[in-house]
Formats: sequence, C-alpha cells, structure tokens
Amino acid sequence: MPEIGRRIYFDTRNGNVILDTGERSGDVTETAVEEDFVTYKELSARIPETVGYIDLEYGQYSEDFARCNGYRVDPETQQILFSNPDPNEPEQPPVYRPPLTEEVTALNEQIATLLIDSAAKDIRLQQQDAIIADLMLQVATLQTASGGGGA
Repeated sequence: MPEIGRRIYFDTRNGNVILDTGERSGDVTETAVEEDFVTYKELSARIPETVGYIDLEYGQYSEDFARCNGYRVDPETQQILFSNPDPNEPEQPPVYRPPLTEEVTALNEQIATLLIDSAAKDIRLQQQDAIIADLMLQVATLQTASGGGGA
C-alpha cells in the first residue's frame, strides 16, 4: 500500500502556508508540482515563482502537527516551524519554533553526552584518589622505614 507524505506549499516571501496536501495512503499516486498547480485552486491563482514547497515523509512530524496550533516555513532555511499553544496563556500570539520532536531528540543527545562526560570525570577522580592514596601509603612506608614515623 503506497504512502505519500504531505507536500507543503508556502509563500516564499513570508513562509505562510498556502496549501498542505496532507498525507495519503492506499490507492494513491504521487503528483508533480506542475500537476498540483493545475489541480489546486490555491496554487493556480499564484505566480509559481512566488511559491516554494517542501516534501515530508509519510508520518514525519505527525506528533508536531497533532499538537500545534499553527505552522509555517522559514523561507530562508526551508525548515518547517510550529506554534504550540501555551495552556497557561492561550491568548498569546503564536511563536514559531523548530519541531518539538527534533528539539527533544537534540536535548536527549545532549543529556547522553553530559552523562558520559560526567561518568568519565567520575572515573578520573576515582583514579586520582587511588593515586593519592597510593602516594600517601608510600610516604608513610618511607617515614616508617627511615625511623621518622612521627611522634
């Protein structure tokens, strides 16, 4: 069963979404951009040079789309940006950010790196403690052997 991800058409000047074709599966075929300009009235009324598009994989950002209250495309990077409502301040104007799923993945990678670094530092500290303890033992042994045992 073929699965086709969404194609998002946007205004190249401001990144506002003109058309989202949605995801499709089943008895479907992928269309060319030129076909879409003929098929969809939102596109046929536009000058093609003022319209950009991005193709997403089937299911890509599905969680972000389900949770957001709006989305647009950054015209420079062609990255999709989502606006997520703040339950404490629902009347606030939208703030567009990269997909939360990508931010969570990046944060998890940073946490893993910090945990690895922390574990490596702990090992180095334990090794240094062992070296210091060994040196103290050697000093005590030398003091005892030389008769300078202290009191």
